[in-house]
Amino acid sequence: MEYNKVIAVTGLPGLYELLSSKADGAIVRALDDKTTRFVSSRIHNFSHLESIEVYTVRDNVNLVDVLKAMEASSEKLPDDKDNAALKSYFGKVYPDLDFDRVYSSDLKKMVKWFSVLKANDIEIKLSEAPEEEAEEAETPEVEEAPAPKKKAAAKEEKSEPAKSEEKPAKKTAKAEGKAEEEEKPKAKKSAAAKSEEKPAPKKKAEKAVEESAAEKPKKAPAKKK
Repeated sequence: MEYNKVIAVTGLPGLYELLSSKADGAIVRALDDKTTRFVSSRIHNFSHLESIEVYTVRDNVNLVDVLKAMEASSEKLPDDKDNAALKSYFGKVYPDLDFDRVYSSDLKKMVKWFSVLKANDIEIKLSEAPEEEAEEAETPEVEEAPAPKKKAAAKEEKSEPAKSEEKPAKKTAKAEGKAEEEEKPKAKKSAAAKSEEKPAPKKKAEKAVEESAAEKPKKAPAKKK
C-alpha cells in the first residue's frame, strides 16, 4: 500500500485505505482490522495524510516531516493518554512544533497514526509528480508569449491583400465609365456625319431641274416653223 492512499476520516478512529470514491462518499478499508465500509461524505470529511500540515514556530511543515523525525528517533513512543509525556516526547523529537497551536489531541493522533503505519509496513514518503506532467507544465510558459504575435501577423497578411484587391475593382469601374463616355461621342459624330450626307441628293435634284429647264427653250422655236 502507498502512503498517498492513506486517509483519515473525521469522527472515526484510526487510518483508512481509500479504495474508491463516489459522488456521495467513499469505500474505505480500516488499517486496524481490515474491514471495508462505505463512508458518507454528508457526515464525514476525508483528509489524505500527505495533504496534512503541522504548525511550527517557523513555516508550516508537512506531516511527513514529523513522522520521519519520529521514525529516525531512538526515543520510545509515549503513552497517548499522558499529555505531559506526549509534549515531552515531541519536544525532543521535533522541538520546532508550535505547542500553542498543536494541541495534545493532535500529538495523540500523530503517535497513533505512526504506530498504524509502521504496523502495516507503509513507507512514509510523499508521492512524486511524474516528470512528464512537470514538462507539460513548463512548455506552455515558453509557447504562450510568441503565440499572439503569430496571430497578429496572420491578420495583417490577410488584411493587406483585401485592400489591394479592392483598388483594381474601382479602377475597372472608372475604365468602364470612360469607355462608355468615349463610345457616346462616336455615336454623336456618326449621327452628324449622316445628317451632313442627306443634303447631297437635294443638290443633284436641283441640277436635274436646271438642265431640264435649259432644254425646253430649244424645242419651242421648232414649233413656230
